[in-house]
Amino acid sequence: MRKEKDILGELLIPQNSYTGIHTERAKENFSVSGYKIHPEFIKAYGMVKLACATTISGLKKWDETKSNAIIDACSDLIEGKLNEYIVVDALQGGAGTSLNMNVNEVIANRALEYLGNEKGDYEVISPISDINMYQSTNDTFPTALKIACIKLLRQLETQVISLQEVLENKEKEFADIVKIARTQLTEAVLTTLGKEFSAYAEAISRDRWRIYKCEERLRVVNIGGTAIGTGLGAERKYIFQVIENLREISDIGLARAENMVENTQNTDVFSEVSGILKAHATNLIKISNDLRLMHSFKEITLPPVQAGSSIMPGKINPVILEMTSQIGLKVLGNDSIISHATALGQLELNQNFPLIAFSILESLELLINTNKILVEKCIKSIKANKIAISQNLNSSTTLLTALLPKIGYKKLSEISQNLENSHLSPKDYILQNKLLTEEEFEYLTCPDAILALGHKNF
Repeated sequence: MRKEKDILGELLIPQNSYTGIHTERAKENFSVSGYKIHPEFIKAYGMVKLACATTISGLKKWDETKSNAIIDACSDLIEGKLNEYIVVDALQGGAGTSLNMNVNEVIANRALEYLGNEKGDYEVISPISDINMYQSTNDTFPTALKIACIKLLRQLETQVISLQEVLENKEKEFADIVKIARTQLTEAVLTTLGKEFSAYAEAISRDRWRIYKCEERLRVVNIGGTAIGTGLGAERKYIFQVIENLREISDIGLARAENMVENTQNTDVFSEVSGILKAHATNLIKISNDLRLMHSFKEITLPPVQAGSSIMPGKINPVILEMTSQIGLKVLGNDSIISHATALGQLELNQNFPLIAFSILESLELLINTNKILVEKCIKSIKANKIAISQNLNSSTTLLTALLPKIGYKKLSEISQNLENSHLSPKDYILQNKLLTEEEFEYLTCPDAILALGHKNF
């Protein structure tokens, strides 16, 4: 065991532990959720620390051997080699200080290991004086979070593009399948199955554009601002250089905020991005529920992925769509959390940063995975049930609405009432009563006619 000391006293730490006294106290204080720090957040924090270390090294604050050891340790964090040692709970007090110190201690002890020194030999490399030099939790935490969000947004955009493309493919595949459209869950007029899928594709296209554009909101960071954005305690050359190094390391077009005090205290950009994720979630819920209904009407057939019941033999449930709806609801819930947490920030800092971070990263991860599963295990393999669609269509009075241009509303209302007491289909009734020729009927109920913007003059 080794003995470490902080302002509260001393604590015994296992000799070979990469963590130190600050991490151990945080583990004791915040053992509440068991939620882990997202790997992309750890990686992003490593990038921030590497940019800081590279800048400080360039300013000749350390000798070359020490600089190399610290830079190598930061690189290990970026590569995921030290993830198991980032052990603080994702939900913590202190606006993220515990995570920052966990990272500082792990990097310091890894660097000491590279130098051949004992872990905890902070006279040689200190988690605070060296690894946290010219920094604060208040500029490293939000900067790392923005990088992590951007990286995950790019992954989400890729999956949303895949969803859009598969919906567009279904639009083409189902383009000529005329079916009943429903408003208020009641049969209404005619449409095509392809046109319904085109609406889904268009909604997802908007999501794709929103996700692509919202990255801009996250590129403005406050690294170098230290505690409240004034740069207190940091060398001026460092403040101007660190953003350049971070831009290169992260491969993101980051920019230092013009008003770093504002950028430090306000978190509304995360609320804005979360709102875009919420919009995507609402579209996923809508589409999933529509497809479940069409499956229930037997208009489409969903791919079977698992048995649906432990008591009903042969039952197959639309589980992928059910999962998608639930994930959508979870993202809506996270958005509400982020909105409230953003609003309740106080003065120069938002103390709710850990909750904001966990919630937005969780929403991103859930949406990335859900879009991928939805495409691969559901949408791609949906089949049109043409027989059932045709049977529903031919027995429905919704066909009559398509005949309005030729027959008129009053006459069609009478026909609708007559059909209630008739065993004839709408088509047979129309043809037997010589209200239309078969050619006219087929034209008025064909995809081109029902989807045309207006009708030709009869």
